[in-house]
Amino acid sequence: MTDPIADYLTRLRNAMKANHRIVEVPASNLKKEITRVLYEKGYILKYKFETTENKQGVIKIALKYNPQTRQSAITSLKRISTPGLRKYAGHLDSPRVLNGLGVAILTTSRGVMTDKEARQLGIGGEVLCYVL
Repeated sequence: MTDPIADYLTRLRNAMKANHRIVEVPASNLKKEITRVLYEKGYILKYKFETTENKQGVIKIALKYNPQTRQSAITSLKRISTPGLRKYAGHLDSPRVLNGLGVAILTTSRGVMTDKEARQLGIGGEVLCYVL
């Protein structure tokens, strides 16, 4: 697999389209941090890291849905920076997703964070994905 982050986002997208409550994703440190950011921003209900026989482990993510309409809290996930074409943003040109309604997830020198947090700290980084 050449792009594990794209695979992570695709698994979430497919689980939301099929109205699954829980999705299992192979774990990595970057995926754990992206999951933490999604939880802090209220896009997922909860998550749990489980170790397996192999060293990699699994992340179990409980997806969040509206109880009346059964629509997912996440309407769109879009991968921005790919292995073939990296996309970086400085602190002055940090992306704003739908004028602040969405979230851009960045990897910075201080860890994985949202565009708003990076803008407040005055640091830039690689734009991983947009979440709406």
